[in-house]
Amino acid sequence: MPELPNIVILTGAGVSAESGLATFRGPDGLWEGHRVADVCTPEALARDEALVQRFYDERRVKLATVEPNAAHRALARLDAEWPGGLLLVTQNVDDLHQRAGAKRLVHMHGELRSALCRACGGRSPFAGADMGAGPACPECGEAGVLRPDIVFFGEMPYAMAVIDRALMEADLFVSIGTSGNVYPAAGFVQTARYCGARTLEMNLEPSLGATYFHESRIGAAGDLVPGWVEEMLK
Repeated sequence: MPELPNIVILTGAGVSAESGLATFRGPDGLWEGHRVADVCTPEALARDEALVQRFYDERRVKLATVEPNAAHRALARLDAEWPGGLLLVTQNVDDLHQRAGAKRLVHMHGELRSALCRACGGRSPFAGADMGAGPACPECGEAGVLRPDIVFFGEMPYAMAVIDRALMEADLFVSIGTSGNVYPAAGFVQTARYCGARTLEMNLEPSLGATYFHESRIGAAGDLVPGWVEEMLK
């Protein structure tokens, strides 16, 4: 491995769970008491927009009550101090990586504190508690067309060209707190390894793609990630 490897880091719900945010795939396929199919598909939005808007409004309110944890802060430190190439890709829709200070960051599944306009396609910051009330789009001015800027099942994740290029150029791929259930993120380790990267997993338990990792460290992200970052920055 080069002295200063290009690093790609993927984070999942297991990282933010330690801050008090519910994971997407809870018991019986529920997320905060709702079936995923009822709150995270285009069909759900078309069928019951009030429910979907209310669900993400509540998630936005909850997000304001939690803080970045030790794993977020350690990754932000690595982002700030690592002199080589680095891309932090998160499947999470919260803003805890940003609040910890991460800059080289991609939200592949969208962001809770962002709105997507169904009229003009514009994306704009939205920190309010009531998107369902029909506020006007800051880009085009049309009212009642904003939806959560969340990549629903069946939609294309953001920044895939950037992510794919980084994976192909990576010397080290690290997956943290993700189950390996959801594609395309679940396939990142295969792409990186095929292109020659070393691969490391840090998770509460081995993921579905555990066999593709050269090394696995089992435990809580808040315990494992700070130690790994210290190793990298020695």
